[in-house]
Amino acid sequence: MTSYLHNLKTLCEQQARPDLAGPMKQYMRNQFEFLGIKSPAQKALIKQFIAENGLPDITQVESVVRELWSWPAREYQYIALALLGRQQKKLTPSVVPLLEYLLTTKSWWDTVDSIASHNVGKLLIEYPDQRDPVIGNWRGSDNLWLRRTTLLFQLGHKAQTDEALLFVLIEQNRDSREFFIQKAIGWALREYSKTAPEAVQAFVSETSLAPLSRREALKWLKTKGKLQTSQ
Repeated sequence: MTSYLHNLKTLCEQQARPDLAGPMKQYMRNQFEFLGIKSPAQKALIKQFIAENGLPDITQVESVVRELWSWPAREYQYIALALLGRQQKKLTPSVVPLLEYLLTTKSWWDTVDSIASHNVGKLLIEYPDQRDPVIGNWRGSDNLWLRRTTLLFQLGHKAQTDEALLFVLIEQNRDSREFFIQKAIGWALREYSKTAPEAVQAFVSETSLAPLSRREALKWLKTKGKLQTSQ
């Protein structure tokens, strides 16, 4: 272990809250161990750690992230993503294999959704020529988290959303019985409805979607009173 990671581990262990670790583990369906450091405390810890130790050199980011990903406590994966996010502007398409590893290892919505909408989404905006190869590779995967990523990577793209691609990916996944796929379809449509409400309403009206996907897709429009009564 490098001194950099040793310092991080020491700081995390000092701020661990065993009384909170149990409930946090239960919330995540007992899939991961926790130190008991909740999100606000994590953010403060990361800020303190970076102030004292700096960010890893861009050439060392992957090794640091992979090492943190191998540690048992879930907070270390969150910190890995925070460190990766701080270097987002320096990332190039060479990071795609790392992102795929993170998406398919210790996979759950808490890390996958962050990687999809932040790391993958921002990378493919910066390098649009990489979008079709990356998404084309993942969209047919048997791994549900890679498919969920293809549905969610455009969440923050707003007017830059490739509507045709979004709708095609939804069509491809709409018959899935996986909760996380149905939910992702609804979430992606709900977010895009804030940019293109008429297009989303028309698509939902014309497409056979799972009840969960349909309900989630129209939620924002209903709340804002923008949904046509025919829906």
